[in-house]
Amino acid sequence: MAAEADRVLVVDDSDATREVIVRHLTAAGYAPVAVPGVAEALDALARGAWDLVITDVRMPKVSGLDLVAHVRENLRDTEVTVITGFPSVDTAVTAMKRGANDYLTKPFTRDELINVVEHALARVRARRVERDGASVSGYDHGIVGESAAMRSVLAQVARAARAPVTVLLTGESGTGKELVARAIHYASARAAAPFVPVNCGGVPAELFESALFGHVRGAFTGATAARAGLFVTADSGTLFLDEIGETGLAMQVKLLRVLQDRDVWMVGATTPRRVDVRVVAATNKDLPRMVERGAFREDLYYRLNVIAIEVPPLRARAGDVPLLFAHFAARSAADLGCEALQPTDAALDALSRYDWPGNVRELENLVQRLTVMSDRPVLDVADLPPAMRFAVSPPPTDLDRTLAEVQRDHIERVLASVGGNKTRAAEILAIDRKTLRARLADPEPPDEKY
Repeated sequence: MAAEADRVLVVDDSDATREVIVRHLTAAGYAPVAVPGVAEALDALARGAWDLVITDVRMPKVSGLDLVAHVRENLRDTEVTVITGFPSVDTAVTAMKRGANDYLTKPFTRDELINVVEHALARVRARRVERDGASVSGYDHGIVGESAAMRSVLAQVARAARAPVTVLLTGESGTGKELVARAIHYASARAAAPFVPVNCGGVPAELFESALFGHVRGAFTGATAARAGLFVTADSGTLFLDEIGETGLAMQVKLLRVLQDRDVWMVGATTPRRVDVRVVAATNKDLPRMVERGAFREDLYYRLNVIAIEVPPLRARAGDVPLLFAHFAARSAADLGCEALQPTDAALDALSRYDWPGNVRELENLVQRLTVMSDRPVLDVADLPPAMRFAVSPPPTDLDRTLAEVQRDHIERVLASVGGNKTRAAEILAIDRKTLRARLADPEPPDEKY
């Protein structure tokens, strides 16, 4: 997952800042390279390709703004994020005008950093897919995503695939739990055997036992021939029980018995049949809460919950939206024999900020609908549904605040980041403790004489 699109160059003259950024990005699965100045950055850019440059603005000798201009003039596919400190909101705006794609204001949190990096790299990969016609099927087992949340899921998939135990997938509807179940199967030693999915909520209760376990001839009215159930069909492979929370208590008892004994009793049979099946179950319900209410058997819950993997909602992996859009757009275009939709940066920004209550399934349906209905390949904000158009982020609110308000807020954030240590805060702000106390007591600085 972290191979081609993890080329991140960090440029900052502060050893501490470089260390923090590198530590956070490395922990998130990236492989950043850090340099102390613009000269070193230009050398690195000349020697290799980079997907993202994160640069401070104020550095000795050469400004980060000059680096921004160089990247934008010479490296069109490289994203640029600038780091700026108070009171340089105007500097950040200047950087954006020179070609920076985003900016971070010091002090920033780990989540703010990772969010900016994920969005930037997702835009790079989406452009690569559009330009080169590159296939996204190279992602692990068809799972499209480079966000930290999906990296975590794939790491859990790899571990789960190695052990022949039951797995419980949780997450909202539309997040792709079946795709994760397939990834577990095809990464395991059972990959050559069948993967058999069954929607537990889609089979009538009176037919569910026969569907899972099979029946012998004459077991009930209409059973004119013996029929193997899904457990037998999945022998040596994986049985995916989707929406396991929809099964009734009587059926839960029988499922528990199969999981414990590995013996399947066909309806009407007098002897059991031994099966070797790996069970992966999934649900969008709160099973522990159902156990408390008596709606789900506690023993079955623990039998299923040997390995638990939570599949994140799309809003928790917004950096994957551009990749998913490109994937679905390419597939829809191939199905319809037309050109793939190419969203503008503003449209991608709106899509990334939308809440996606229907998750990945909602995004897939949207792309299919837009592909059919659009009369041109370029997709802009105006072409999106109203709820998504209004998801575009407003301009930075600091532009609507007084200098005194921004200053006071920044001082308080710095103080909070160092646990209220005024000496350390004064060092970071490059002022003395007396000035710090004065600014906290009265946010309006005295008039400066020129």
